[in-house]
Amino acid sequence: MVHRVIVWILVVGSESGADREGGALDVLQQLGCNVRATELWASLDDEELRRDPPTAVLIEALDEVDAGRAALLRLRAVAPLAEVPVLCAVTVNALQRLDPGDGFDDFMLHPYVPAELYQRIRRAEWQRSDFNAPERLKMGALCIDLAAHEVTVDGRPTQLTQQEFALLRFLCGNRGRVFSRQQLLERVWGVDYYGSSRTVDIHVRRLRMKLGAAVDNLETVRGVGYKMRAP
Repeated sequence: MVHRVIVWILVVGSESGADREGGALDVLQQLGCNVRATELWASLDDEELRRDPPTAVLIEALDEVDAGRAALLRLRAVAPLAEVPVLCAVTVNALQRLDPGDGFDDFMLHPYVPAELYQRIRRAEWQRSDFNAPERLKMGALCIDLAAHEVTVDGRPTQLTQQEFALLRFLCGNRGRVFSRQQLLERVWGVDYYGSSRTVDIHVRRLRMKLGAAVDNLETVRGVGYKMRAP
């Protein structure tokens, strides 16, 4: 099941394919996203986009890879859009014409698999987020404000105990790494703490109960411990 957060997506594509069944506009609307479409060769420097930049941009180039590259350059030239994640959708036949140096954050194959399309957009957004900002850790819908000692999910505050907060902060700050229960006790509770490893299990269980799908990537590594999976 895909955990969906409402986002707004700008779809840049051909006018003839804008309302096509199975096209990006159609699929993203069915996924519950707020979507706006504009033509592949249209100007992207308009006041509305400057005031309210999209969460992400999907350039539906399909077989027109050069037009997709040109659209990307126009996007990056607009200051409020310069850091917005941009994905490019192409056909299988056009795939070999993409180059890693083109500057897209990711690509999608058309026809789309809806769940994959949504996850790739969310992943691109996550990668350009301020996860490693000095005072804030961000991971999808989850945001840990270190200065305010607050945790929010989709902007809604969640009350955590001091140790729950400390454990979440540590795992998110070291995502992708596996830690044993003993290591977590030493790093989070301190070397002078003499509680059992069951303390870690209890706090992990509480985090999962309180934060739900926002910590779906908090994994139990059987026989080892826990890790916060990187996207």
